[in-house]
Amino acid sequence: MALSRRAQEMAAGIKLQDWSDAPYRADRAGHQRNYEPSFKQSEKILTAEETEKLLWNIIWVTGQAFGYEDPNFDIYEYAEACGANIYNKRGGRNGMIGAGVRLTEGRYQPPGALM
Repeated sequence: MALSRRAQEMAAGIKLQDWSDAPYRADRAGHQRNYEPSFKQSEKILTAEETEKLLWNIIWVTGQAFGYEDPNFDIYEYAEACGANIYNKRGGRNGMIGAGVRLTEGRYQPPGALM
């Protein structure tokens, strides 16, 4: 299943961004620490685990909106396009990914709706 153009563009932006220091700075889209002078780099950075948690929250929030908008949206395809690892240690799809979005009877709930 192909992602919508909007979802592809959002995923590309999410994948490009270096999220490791996102909580400590406001920066332009597509920020990459390894391409900026050291004097501009934030002294604070997240651990790899913290960065991954931030990325998953971003994927789930944006994915919730795309899933509500598009009945054919696939959160796994989107997460992979965002640069996330969607597989578990056995090589199957990680069930945690689908559990991160709010569904009712198999349909995405509106963004901002509480369960």
